[in-house]
Amino acid sequence: MLTDQGRIAAIEPHGKIPNKDYQLIEADGLIVSPGFIDLHVHLREPGQTHKETIATGTAAAAAGGFTTVCAMPNTNPINDSPEITRWMQAPERRAKVKVRPIAAATLGSEGEQLTDFRALVDAGAAAVTVDG
Repeated sequence: MLTDQGRIAAIEPHGKIPNKDYQLIEADGLIVSPGFIDLHVHLREPGQTHKETIATGTAAAAAGGFTTVCAMPNTNPINDSPEITRWMQAPERRAKVKVRPIAAATLGSEGEQLTDFRALVDAGAAAVTVDG
């Protein structure tokens, strides 16, 4: 595998890389992946930016090899609406990786009235949950 500035440039059989000007990194026993997905993160934004922000949480994820994170709904306000789901994915959040919000299954995460699952998924939610 040939990389250029941290990105895969070519995948060739052993000894078949056309460019001889490269640094060889032995990867025996290692895993090469286009990126990992973290299915349960607490980005805390909106509302609890003193704990974490979308920008800082996704920067940490990127540093660890993650390309997508699924953000739990323990925000303030709770992510129980399409508006909050869309807000979390907006470009101005400065996410370093793809953010897939997981929305609350019930309004306010109170366990009583179901949220509109279809509207949440249409807004970009990866799933709904009763967990925070």
